[in-house]
Amino acid sequence: MSTAPRSSSANPPRKKPGAAKGRGRNRGLTPAEVAEVFRRFQAADPEPKGELEHSNPYTLLVAVVLSAQATDAGVNKATRALFQKADTPEKMVALGEDVVREHIRTIGLFRAKAKNVILLSERLIREFASEVPQDRDALETLPGVGRKTANVVMNVAFGAPTMAVDTHVLRVSNRIGLSDGKTPLKVEEDLLAKIPQEYGVFAHHWLILHGRYVCKARKPECPRCLIRDLCRYPDKTPG
Repeated sequence: MSTAPRSSSANPPRKKPGAAKGRGRNRGLTPAEVAEVFRRFQAADPEPKGELEHSNPYTLLVAVVLSAQATDAGVNKATRALFQKADTPEKMVALGEDVVREHIRTIGLFRAKAKNVILLSERLIREFASEVPQDRDALETLPGVGRKTANVVMNVAFGAPTMAVDTHVLRVSNRIGLSDGKTPLKVEEDLLAKIPQEYGVFAHHWLILHGRYVCKARKPECPRCLIRDLCRYPDKTPG
């Protein structure tokens, strides 16, 4: 009578400590290190500015709506002539969707965005006395406005310490150890909890600019990074 071979699953190979769950996960920054990161950002650029051109809260709102899946430079190129003609909701509605569409046709999704610009302008006139609301919930009722757009408007136009999380902010926060969140909302919550209040108004600007010009997606410029010694990113570009 033959004996069946012993199953290899009876004696599975012993796992090495730390070899599975959590492999490659960066240890987060300590509160003191978080404060030092933003102290350095502030020392290098005390009052960073967003790069979308605007003249008032309304033109900022329109510019941010148009910036979805588009570069700030591309939006600015399209809106300079548009905002000379229409810098209030009333003027934009009078201009009409067809004219708005022609002005922004170089921007991605320009047809849908032109429609939203007219619809949100009409809503502002009808429900908010032509004023851009300062409340996130109210902002998010406007066509084309989501949480990130609302956060940008609240921060830039009204000085609220909000955290607008775009791809740059999410990437930088994950790399340097500010957050291990994989969604914009989770990263936003982590940043609000961890960043000292004195840096709150400008924090998301520093992170955006750092991601755009230094901590780039494909090849971060680590040799010239001012927080290189604090950053938890394991695959730093040598220099």
